[in-house]
Amino acid sequence: MPLFSWLRRGPEDQRRLTDAVAKTREGWLGRVASLFRQGEVGQPFWDELEERLLAADVGVPTTQRLLEALRQRARQEGWAQAGQLLETLKAEMVSVLSVRSGSALLNADDGDLPKPLVLLVVGVNGVGKTTSIAKLAARLKAQGRSVLLGAGDTFRAAGIEQLQVWAQRVGVEVIAHQAGSDPAGVAFDAVSAARSRGSDVVILDTAGRLHTKHNLMEEMRKVSRVIGRLVEGAPHEVLLVLDGTTGQNGLTQARSFTEAIGCTGVFLAKMDGTARGGIVLAIGHELGLPVLFVGTGEGLQDMAPFAPEEFVEALFAAPFPASR
Repeated sequence: MPLFSWLRRGPEDQRRLTDAVAKTREGWLGRVASLFRQGEVGQPFWDELEERLLAADVGVPTTQRLLEALRQRARQEGWAQAGQLLETLKAEMVSVLSVRSGSALLNADDGDLPKPLVLLVVGVNGVGKTTSIAKLAARLKAQGRSVLLGAGDTFRAAGIEQLQVWAQRVGVEVIAHQAGSDPAGVAFDAVSAARSRGSDVVILDTAGRLHTKHNLMEEMRKVSRVIGRLVEGAPHEVLLVLDGTTGQNGLTQARSFTEAIGCTGVFLAKMDGTARGGIVLAIGHELGLPVLFVGTGEGLQDMAPFAPEEFVEALFAAPFPASR
């Protein structure tokens, strides 16, 4: 199966993911799981399960898909006990999350990817976009990759400075212009520099913007067009950073950004801070977007590549002891 190396997971990634979903596991999903220990399958069971999934920000369409899959299995097997359906729920969740379409990182081997690989990172203000870029850069550098960053958040001098501070901590270079410069010009210079230096990856920051602002979304499309002229197929990944604590509003953001610029994957930041992680399922089912990475804390190493099977298992039970 094609898989870019920085999506491959090790034991520490598994531990980080398990720890990151602790609040979700102890919150909404703990209440969902408890239903499967409560005897017979009947209308009260279905009503309560629906209510708890909706309360977890799974969303109406995804909740209905999960419920229909469980009802169908119960009818086929003649099951009358709720506990018999738990594994079916877990398998259906994994199916919902196993999205691959559009993502270069999921659909190509290392040797098949262009050089430089161009990542365009987008999202609204305050979601943790710059920090997520720094985490990606740190992971790539730790794997021996050469990384160049582009400071495309030119609307805020503080945005440029923030990326430069993170880059210094990681030990990678940043291409930056003055505040107020054309973001497309920054992107052009960053990708050009990456090509001339033989960099493996260039990660382009963008200004945090409201997904409802048409002119700013159009500017993002311009950035995409400019870098596409420099490197065939660029941007190869349009990574949408979402705050894991925002719930259904995150789904609205994801839909708007995907319609505007064609997002290919999600970095779900602040996953460790939410007890209502059902938005992950809604993103996969309703938008067909794969979650590629999750933020598991505030440090540079606090991220993990996303794996549907491990995520679902971590939600229902912690297979690894908690970090101390």
